Amino acid sequence: MTDQLTQDQINQTAWAACDTFRGVVDAGQYKDYILVMLFLKYISDLWNDHIKTYKEQYGEDEERIRRRMERERFILPEGASFYDLYAQRTEANIGELINIALEQIEDGNRAKLEGVFRNIDFNSESNLGRVKDRNRRLKNMLEDFAKPELDLRPSRVSEDIIGECYIYLISRFASDAGKKAGEFFTPAKVSSLLARLAAPKPGNTICDPACGSGSLLIRAADQVGSDNFALYGQEVNGATWALARMNMFLHAKDAARIEWCDTLNGPTLIEGDQLMKFDVVLANPPFSLDKWGAEDAADDNYNRFWRGVPPKSKGDYAFITHMIEIAKRQSGRVAVIVPHGVLFRAGAEGKIRKALIEENLLDAVIGLPANLFTTTGIPVAILIFDRSREEGGANEARKDVLFIDASKQFSPAKTQNIMDECHIKKVLETHQNRAVIEKYSHIATPEEIAENDYNLNIPRYVDTFEPEEEIDVLAVQKEIDDIESELVDVRARMAGYLEELTT
Repeated sequence: MTDQLTQDQINQTAWAACDTFRGVVDAGQYKDYILVMLFLKYISDLWNDHIKTYKEQYGEDEERIRRRMERERFILPEGASFYDLYAQRTEANIGELINIALEQIEDGNRAKLEGVFRNIDFNSESNLGRVKDRNRRLKNMLEDFAKPELDLRPSRVSEDIIGECYIYLISRFASDAGKKAGEFFTPAKVSSLLARLAAPKPGNTICDPACGSGSLLIRAADQVGSDNFALYGQEVNGATWALARMNMFLHAKDAARIEWCDTLNGPTLIEGDQLMKFDVVLANPPFSLDKWGAEDAADDNYNRFWRGVPPKSKGDYAFITHMIEIAKRQSGRVAVIVPHGVLFRAGAEGKIRKALIEENLLDAVIGLPANLFTTTGIPVAILIFDRSREEGGANEARKDVLFIDASKQFSPAKTQNIMDECHIKKVLETHQNRAVIEKYSHIATPEEIAENDYNLNIPRYVDTFEPEEEIDVLAVQKEIDDIESELVDVRARMAGYLEELTT
């Protein structure tokens, strides 16, 4: 076996380790146990590898090496590594021992990991079963992660491979969890497209106010092309927030500020008494969120809903409004995934949509294929807002809106459709060049949008109608007559065969 592990090897071995819980614990729950164990195994292998390297290169004693590691990266308290737990895997209180080790790791790394493990209990009877069954499952899991195929030393695997394995597992859990998965995962191809449309640049601050497990933020960071960026996120679900924190750590982006909060009702990315402002804001917020907080929106401390309060049963425009308000004036860019109803629903949403268009903030509307998500089969759209179109901004002269219909740009797969790179590239090139392509894209003037009563339904602007092939009725009738004549002959022959068989 080669000493270097490939991405596929790591992915498949880690996924196989899930067999311990698969079918016993719901995917929405067992993902936490597997991902935490992968995290613990990685930092344990990283720690051991660095200690060995420092000893060989500098001849330092282990205590000095530990202090160096603590300064440079993180702290792994004595007795809290994966291998300490593996050695105790047959203990009657192994679940409690794992909890204690995680608590020690969290206490030693509060700046980076505080609160990350608070929602995971390896001693839970309700999730993992009674003592005998729980201990057996935890022992099997520790043995699975101790296999040579999951030796995660940096000399064998890179941070990118471990981080990508983490995202791979999250995507597989999303597939298993079905509708529950929307709170923590956006499909990789959709994340890539959204991040590339947002186009973050060196020096940018990047925020996802509904960040889930953080994969979209990581994709956006990858687009910068350097380490000169700052990441910010907010997530309302505690377990998902913990995934995001670990995900950032595994991708060497642990400087990211990920807040556990309700973005719409209690945002915590603030400076003084004002919301923080960012260069790039992107998100895949929950679709049509019910009971999002409309009853308190009129008195919002940050006056985010001055254009109008969205309906209490549909929070789409609450997220859109928040994202626009936290984008930097005259320069900030916003990219958001929305259900199609956002484009045309009337009432309060129609008034907000009209206001955003009249403010000249809307830059592009991009329709995507149906069935891209594990959580829903409906088609979705991406809205691009550009605050540089405001008065005083670099693009204030741009008044039109680009419409792209990419609804047919996909490859069908077994359970969901996939946008391949060629489909994504076509969207990106059309958007970048603001190109008009027959039956694919259209540039709409403000007057045209006003004539449509500010309805952004894509078929109103992109004509994808394909005329049906003209049918030659006479030719079809002749074909039917010929078939009927053949049937008469066949029936006559069959009758003759049957007569021969009965005589």
